[in-house]
Amino acid sequence: MGIISFINWKESTVTLEKTLYERFLHAVLFEVVALLLCAPVMSWLLGVSFAHAGLLTLMISLVAMAWNVIFNSIFDRLERRWKTKAAQPRGFPVRIAHAVIFEAGLILAVVPMAAWWLGIGLMEAFVLDIGLVLFFLPYTLVFNWCYDKVRAGMLKNAAC
Repeated sequence: MGIISFINWKESTVTLEKTLYERFLHAVLFEVVALLLCAPVMSWLLGVSFAHAGLLTLMISLVAMAWNVIFNSIFDRLERRWKTKAAQPRGFPVRIAHAVIFEAGLILAVVPMAAWWLGIGLMEAFVLDIGLVLFFLPYTLVFNWCYDKVRAGMLKNAAC
């Protein structure tokens, strides 16, 4: 699929809505770039082979994507149930709660898996996971900023 498939056409105008295909592409690109950045560093820091570190990174990525889908569907359902106004956007406290609960759930899944895969203790795996979280905070910001810039340029070019 090409650039045009990212665009929803309505009466010859471009909308900013993302298609399901684009959302999938965004998630896959995010994870592939993260894997390419994390695996060599993890291999070097932990003294394991690139393949071993790469497989762990891939497993963490798959767990994170699955947890993202599960958690967000549950969170959205609960949020709809508790809200009094349907059009009310998420406030900052709700966004903080969302992020903290999401990361806590991810830690509960990733730490035992990393400990098992690397043959290390839970505390060492927890420290490794904290390092990954510290990497992913700025990475997510930079990746999404770059993605949005590239996407805006593609939409602008397609609209001409």
